Amino acid sequence: MSATLDKPVVATLVDAAAAPVRRRRRGRHDALGRTGPLKYLAHAGVWAYVVLLAAPLYYLVISAFKQNVDIFQQPFSPFTPLTLDNFAKAFDQAELGVAMLNSVYVTIGAEALTLLLALPAAYGLARSRGTVGRVVERTFALGFLIPGFAALVPTVLLAIAIGLFHTREFLILFLPASALPLTVILLTQAMRAVPPELEESAVLDGAGGLRVLWSIYVPLSIPTLTVVAILNFLSFWNEYFFSLVIIGPDAALRTAQVALPTLSIANSAQYGVLAAGILITLVPAYLVYAVFADKMESAVLAGALKG
Repeated sequence: MSATLDKPVVATLVDAAAAPVRRRRRGRHDALGRTGPLKYLAHAGVWAYVVLLAAPLYYLVISAFKQNVDIFQQPFSPFTPLTLDNFAKAFDQAELGVAMLNSVYVTIGAEALTLLLALPAAYGLARSRGTVGRVVERTFALGFLIPGFAALVPTVLLAIAIGLFHTREFLILFLPASALPLTVILLTQAMRAVPPELEESAVLDGAGGLRVLWSIYVPLSIPTLTVVAILNFLSFWNEYFFSLVIIGPDAALRTAQVALPTLSIANSAQYGVLAAGILITLVPAYLVYAVFADKMESAVLAGALKG
């Protein structure tokens, strides 16, 4: 008899315990039902944006393998006769082989010099707690306010004065000046997040300043370091204005971005050759981003979660 009396009690307790869960599920279903159209509209907007970004890139890639007639008659069709002659013409007429090597030399040199200067500066600013450190950090931030073209005339005069005008080496020395403000500020914020106890332990073990920087701060700042390295690489690789003015049009010294416009001059109607040249110069930037994309995304995500 007691067992039969206990069953309704147990059922009532189970229903009472399950009621909040059912209410949450109903609320979730109601919310999904209300946001359903908005969700589909958001997805449609995202896919439309993807198409807007992918269509020009697809047109560039497919045009690099086509003759002029096919580019105009069937611009988006992949079923027209494809050829690799455009790439050979682009390499020969613009001397892209030498230009690409010059771009690699300038980009890697400027990247290495930027990081070599930015890491100690960020380390010093991150450890500084006084007024001088704040003033120096704000001075770096002022670099965002100076437009690049404003430094053109002083830069050219300086290059002439030290005998490095129309050389790649001066461009390697100059490009870090435009990248240091953002690089130093981002690395400073990353290094400030390093627990001071790690540095204190290293100092007690006899580590000096450089050892602390290289063994503690640099490894813990790798995500931010990857981000600034990729951003600087893209900026240095795509730099055109100062490359043209400082290095000049000499085919033996000019970078790939300076060599590309010569295709439009020598081949005013050969759009396939020009597309092939542009595609060639895009490949290194794409490869660098593809290799480090995961680290860059993880760094951005880590910063978002930390904030």
